[in-house]
Amino acid sequence: MYTRKNQRNLTSAERRRFVSAVLALKRSGEYDEFVRTHIAHYVADGEDGPRAAHMTPSFFPWHRRFLLEFERALQRVDPAVTVPYWDWTADNTPAAALWSEDFLGGTGRAGDLKVMTGPFAHDTGHWTIRGGVTDRPYLMRDLGRPSAPIALPTRDELAWAMNEPVYDAAPWDSTVTSGFRNRLEGWMSGGVERWRNHNRVHRWVGGQMLGAASPSDPVFWLHHSFVDLLWDRWQRMHPDAVYLPRTRLGRGDPQSGRVMSLEEPMPPWHVKPSELLDHRNLYRYEV
Repeated sequence: MYTRKNQRNLTSAERRRFVSAVLALKRSGEYDEFVRTHIAHYVADGEDGPRAAHMTPSFFPWHRRFLLEFERALQRVDPAVTVPYWDWTADNTPAAALWSEDFLGGTGRAGDLKVMTGPFAHDTGHWTIRGGVTDRPYLMRDLGRPSAPIALPTRDELAWAMNEPVYDAAPWDSTVTSGFRNRLEGWMSGGVERWRNHNRVHRWVGGQMLGAASPSDPVFWLHHSFVDLLWDRWQRMHPDAVYLPRTRLGRGDPQSGRVMSLEEPMPPWHVKPSELLDHRNLYRYEV
């Protein structure tokens, strides 16, 4: 049992150890494998094949396993390292501590959005983007999107999702307007409000965080650690709620074979959502 901490409570030594372990995975090539895994399983509504990672009920368990795989890789480098979480309702400006030069570095420069500070800046020689959505080899960010400002989700916007008592609903994709999963994942229609909660955070960071290669930016892991914590909080708020769909969808359902019900294994690990509903035998969150 280990603890995932709020990034704002990390000691300077804990920050250094996390950054060092991430850089070690990058040097070994293992980090880029995680990016490729996310790209391969980012399957949108209209694409063919199983949809396990996004726009689907298994969004939460899939990312829990993905995060665990990454954390275990970090712990093979340094057993003391865990993935901290970023509460974006509290640390909600580019001046927040996680963007400091000794941790994740700051926003990108005007023009090409190239990150120039911190251990993941390309010019330090530590961080080269491979297999991303652009051919640029450097990390990009556009914190807050100054050219068309966007704000991080507020506590009220988060509560709108957390108060939803049902886990998910048909048609089990990005278009569903009810259910906790999509209210937190954040695929909604209509202007800037299209991007809610989890999705708004990706838009606010910008750069590589905008697409399927979002793990190219190490902030991805802190973001999804908080998303994982929010799923846990939602379960505690709604103890009678269950993962939906409970059973395999019928052949007449357009999502049959594409959406994972409770006991259908998720690629690439062939682990069922039912096996990932509770994390308390593995880790806890500092709150």
